[in-house]
Amino acid sequence: MPHTIEFLVERELRGIRIDSFLLCHLRNYTPFRLQRLIRHGAVKVDGAPVELAHRVYPGQRIAICLIEPPDKLFPPEDAPLHILFEDPWLVVIDKPPGLTAHPAASIQRGTLVHRLQAHLDRQTPLKGLLRPGIVHRLDRETSGVMVATKHHLAHARLGTQFEEKRVQKTYLALVEGLVDRDAGTIDLPIGRAASAGSILMSCKAGAREARPARTRYEVVARYAAHSLVRAMPLTGRQHQIRIHFAEAGHAVVGDEFYARHGEIRSTKAEWEARRAVERVSSAERSAIATPRFGSSEAYGVTRHALHAERLGFAHPVTNEWLEFAAPLAADIKAFVQTLGGAP
Repeated sequence: MPHTIEFLVERELRGIRIDSFLLCHLRNYTPFRLQRLIRHGAVKVDGAPVELAHRVYPGQRIAICLIEPPDKLFPPEDAPLHILFEDPWLVVIDKPPGLTAHPAASIQRGTLVHRLQAHLDRQTPLKGLLRPGIVHRLDRETSGVMVATKHHLAHARLGTQFEEKRVQKTYLALVEGLVDRDAGTIDLPIGRAASAGSILMSCKAGAREARPARTRYEVVARYAAHSLVRAMPLTGRQHQIRIHFAEAGHAVVGDEFYARHGEIRSTKAEWEARRAVERVSSAERSAIATPRFGSSEAYGVTRHALHAERLGFAHPVTNEWLEFAAPLAADIKAFVQTLGGAP
């Protein structure tokens, strides 16, 4: 049987068209499908059918009979999620290494949003009524704290906090060599690497579209040939922590792209070839894969040793300041212990 749901118009959506209003709330539906439901008479405002051009105002009740299913739903995938916090607007997770945040290019399944979609589907009477909102991302191999939204207002307001740098982010990184100063700031512009493909970044003079970038850090521990550092990015450039420490002569352990002094380890072609290998089954991979830089033979970790330790932000609805922490990922922690440390 078709399912009917109701929404109360929020003041933030004052005066927008009915289809735009529904698109905010039903993010797994395309505009085309919602417009078709409106034309079919499946949408009512305060009990009366409306035309597509109708505009909504605070306090009005919008009812929609879902006679058609969502048409851009992430295929839900049941897989483990380490949830640190959840309420009607947000879900905060401890992302494991190796998990891509959302579909991109050749990776269309097996991402964090597919797991989140399955989790959200268990909270609603019909699949697809909620859609996970990604407002920031961690690189595939980076572990740690990540927040996603469950409501359009939470998504918009939290996204604004990230854009305006009102979010506090702290990372732990295991880097090569001994960092001399106990604390400091790396202040080097970051742009696209001139010769290694658009996926890579650089602090070199020839970097394209370079923008200011600053990373504050403190040394947590020093070992014989490595340092564990806590890094606080003050800007939000792609690969910022990795390229900043590499440029400073302390590449992140296991980094497949960035070597000491900002040299590029892998070209784009080499990276794409390696990703093609990673897409085969683990059984096949063991027979054909060549060890990447930072494999267990070299360091004891099979990815770059970067972990999002802490995330702080104002709750997008209640405005309460929240902070979440994820303990150092098991693989990095195990390697640090072999160096004689106990983070």
